[in-house]
Amino acid sequence: MDYTWRVSSPLGGITLASNGEALTGLWFDGQKYFGSTLSAAHETRPLPIFEETERWLGIYFSGQAPDFTPKLHLSATPFRLAVWNCLLAIPYGETVTYGELARKTGWYGKLWHGSARAVGGAVGRNPISLIVPCHRVIGTDGSLTGYAGGVERKQLLLQMEKTHMPLPCDFGKTAVQ
Repeated sequence: MDYTWRVSSPLGGITLASNGEALTGLWFDGQKYFGSTLSAAHETRPLPIFEETERWLGIYFSGQAPDFTPKLHLSATPFRLAVWNCLLAIPYGETVTYGELARKTGWYGKLWHGSARAVGGAVGRNPISLIVPCHRVIGTDGSLTGYAGGVERKQLLLQMEKTHMPLPCDFGKTAVQ
């Protein structure tokens, strides 16, 4: 049986999902792939995992990095699980590009030449937004491409984390003196 719970956030309503033991979903209202891990039959019920997740969200939306992660249950292909595990390793306030993430998964070049694109597809289908921080993945040129919760939310989340957003020409050197 799947369970859901609704919470409010500064960026809109959020639906949480659980199998009763661990968090299986966290989606903003209107998010692409909303409810992708939910079975047709689910029940709204408060659970300890939802209380723990709400505590995590409270810390996160106060502008601080939570020092714990609620118990998660992710179910997918080995490739998607590899991508989502790499997302969990991206520190608060930092970003990686889709290409960097493709290399870190260990699948780079094993699928086809478009590994970064395949990674992008897996990132976009992450069912546990925020906690599995898919918003920290950016384009090679520093652009805020693709976020299932909306690019506007992605920008606000990165600003809240005080993430340094590199400009396309931000290579640490000044060409003009």
